[in-house]
Formats: sequence, structure tokens, C-alpha cells
Amino acid sequence: MSKVRVCFFGTPDFATVALTTLLKDEHFEIVGVVTQPDRPSGRKLQLNPSPVKSLALSHNLKVLAPESLKNNVMITDAIKSWGAEVGIVVAFGQILTEDFLSIFHFGCVNIHGSLLPRWRGAAPIQRAIEAGETVTGVTLQKIVKRLDAGDMIGARRLEISEDMDALEVHDQLAKLGADMLRVELMDYVRGHLAPIPQDETLVNYAKKIEKSESLIDWQQSALKIHNKVRAFVMGPGTFMILNGKKIKIHKTKISNIISQKNPGEVIIQNNQMLMQAGDGVLELLIVQPESRNRVTAEEFLKGYQA
Repeated sequence: MSKVRVCFFGTPDFATVALTTLLKDEHFEIVGVVTQPDRPSGRKLQLNPSPVKSLALSHNLKVLAPESLKNNVMITDAIKSWGAEVGIVVAFGQILTEDFLSIFHFGCVNIHGSLLPRWRGAAPIQRAIEAGETVTGVTLQKIVKRLDAGDMIGARRLEISEDMDALEVHDQLAKLGADMLRVELMDYVRGHLAPIPQDETLVNYAKKIEKSESLIDWQQSALKIHNKVRAFVMGPGTFMILNGKKIKIHKTKISNIISQKNPGEVIIQNNQMLMQAGDGVLELLIVQPESRNRVTAEEFLKGYQA
């Protein structure tokens, strides 16, 4: 049986997991890769390729990195010349038009980091954790004009424990999503699986996370703050102001200590750094003082003056 010719669209590390899976699968042939342009990074702001571009070039694949695909006839013609049957999109970072999607016989499919139709939008992993959900997953869907509204080809579930953060969930979902390309996508392309429409009555949206959300509000419950810390470790992080200085919070734990302090007050007990929330007490495990490296809360307390 002939290989399925694939054009891969992706940019960050999350997408490299899927691309690696396709490269190892003899049923697929990657005819070309499209990614975001090189971006400045690091202290010297040197231009660096995306993780997907680096991986693609290491396998001698054809790579295009346009600023935009919209109305870009030269790039579109180049992609057409590759003769791909399906486009696979994983965290690419650009919107594909309906005309562009029609290039491919099987259209384009996307790995989305939630169990659609729940958490359509920009930050599905983080918003699910912030909301305190205990189950999430990934969905393989056909791409249509409306955001994350395409018919579903497959889905995989993942249980979220109370101490899992967004980075851990991200890594596990990347593996589950890549496996759907190996199984469900192949079934779809071979005509053995029909996509299922989403239930529009169950739709909600994972809006983009703004930096203004990073400041901790100690009037909220300890559980709500803990969930925000877990969610925002993938960016933009969380912080508090203590004695006039910014302290980033990287890891926390719900405490069973009962306190009569006011929200936002520090509680030091048995070398533990605890914070009184609006409801309950939160233990800080890893923090980062302003302009310094991250440290354990116990290390931080050695130089802390109440």
C-alpha cells in the first residue's frame, strides 16, 4: 500500500513530538514542512529556528518559513508542488484559509490540546488546569474556517492529578496526540473512520492568557490559587508582592494547617513558608526572588525577614 504524502505545519516543541512520530512511521512520507520564521531569542537576541524547523532540517526535509501564508501565491504554489494528500497542523501559529485547505485531498487536520468541544481556543491546557478539571485530553479534528470547530477524527483522555502542572500535562498530551496520527488519522485516510461533528451546545473557550492575570489575589481560595500556579507555569507564570518586592511562585501545595491570619499574610512554621488565602492555607514550595534564581521556600526563608 502506498505511503500517505503529508505536508506538516508546526512550530514549537509540542509539534516536534508529532513530527518525530510521522518520521518513524513507514506509512507516511513527509513531503515538506511549513513553520514560523526564525525568531530572536536568548540574551543576545540571535535569530534561531523553530524546534520544528531544526528537526526537519536534520532529516533533510524541505522547509518553508513564511511570515504569513495569507495571499502568499509563491509559497502556496511551492506547497502545491509537493503533492501532499493531507496537511497535518500542530501548534503552527497561523490561520489557514478555506482556499488553502482545499489544496489537500483529505484537507488539513489539527491536534488540539483538549477534549473538544470543551476549551476551544488559545490556551486549552492552562485553562483546564486553572478551572480545576481532573480530566482533559487531545482531539484530532478536521480544520474548518471556524476556530477549532471541525469534525472530530479521534480523541484521547488524560487524568490530571492535583499536583500535575501544565508542562507535565503538555508533554503527555503531545505523546497522545502524536499516537492519534499513527492510528486514527491512518484509519480516516484509508476510509475506515468517519469524522464526528462536535456538539455545539457544549462549547466553551480557552481565551489567551494575559500577563495581568499573573498577580496572585490572596482573597481567592487556596485551591484556586494552587490551580492557577499549576496552569501558568507554562507561561506567563505567577507572582506576589512581598515587602514591596516581586516574588515569582513556581510550585505550591494545599496545606491542612488552620490559620486565623488575614489573606496575603505569611505563616512560617517548621521551616515551611505558608500563605493565608481567602479560604485555606497554601504552602509555597519553589519561589524566585526578584532578579535571582529560583530556590526552595526553605532556602528563601533563611534570608527572609518578616
